[in-house]
Amino acid sequence: MHIVVCIKQVPDSAQIRVHPVTNTIMRQGVPTIINPYDLFALEAALQLRDKFGGEVTVLTMGPPSAADSLRKALTFGADRAVLLTDRFFAGADTLATTYALATAIRKISETFGAPDIVFTGKQTIDGDTAQVGPGIAKRLGLLQLTYVAKICEVDPVARTIEAERRSEGGVQVLKTKLPCLVTMLEATNEIRRGAMVDALRAARADIVTWSAKDAGVEDISKCGLKGSPTIVKRVFAPSARAEKAAFVDFANRAPAEALIEEMFKRQPKLEAELVVSARGF
Repeated sequence: MHIVVCIKQVPDSAQIRVHPVTNTIMRQGVPTIINPYDLFALEAALQLRDKFGGEVTVLTMGPPSAADSLRKALTFGADRAVLLTDRFFAGADTLATTYALATAIRKISETFGAPDIVFTGKQTIDGDTAQVGPGIAKRLGLLQLTYVAKICEVDPVARTIEAERRSEGGVQVLKTKLPCLVTMLEATNEIRRGAMVDALRAARADIVTWSAKDAGVEDISKCGLKGSPTIVKRVFAPSARAEKAAFVDFANRAPAEALIEEMFKRQPKLEAELVVSARGF
């Protein structure tokens, strides 16, 4: 099997700061990591590779420094890494990003073989849109399984995949044909530590680096800021609440009882509304 995993290098959210004057994210000095959701996608791909054989190609779009995240993916056992980097990609929203990544996947297909599965994380921790995976699938004409919690079965001969998909109403068990795109949820597996041989291989590996021209991008106007209709007006930190936290005395009372009593005291209409709701009129 040939599996492509799309990853993204993102700022460590635990250390992100917002500029007090410009209200923009301060990225200077903030360490970068592989988007955590993408690690679950990578591990799912590696498990299928280990079971059925084949190759895992890791793809990212970003500045030259994104090669660090690709090398990290190689230490986990990925076979190949492709970096899509060009000044034309700067400032891309999800529409422009999916255009560039879909074009690169077509180039990967021509160069290294058509992928049976394309994996992504369900979303990134910096954008949180969950649009890139489905957008890639749409542009490539792939069937898609989103919010997947578990890969149940893959049949390379019948060219089918069965997966558990988490939804608001519970869990759906879906089966579809290959090739397809899968977006993985968090906590679906545990990323491996990686072997020493993979770490040494990653340190010496040549990262396949493509510019927009190398990847076969035909319309530069669809890339980067020019191809991005989405505009972020501003980013700001929420202001602190003026109201202080209330102290509830639990003396001689059960905690739940005391909290409910305090809640009804602060919101007098709530108790009556709950009674009417329970009666159904």
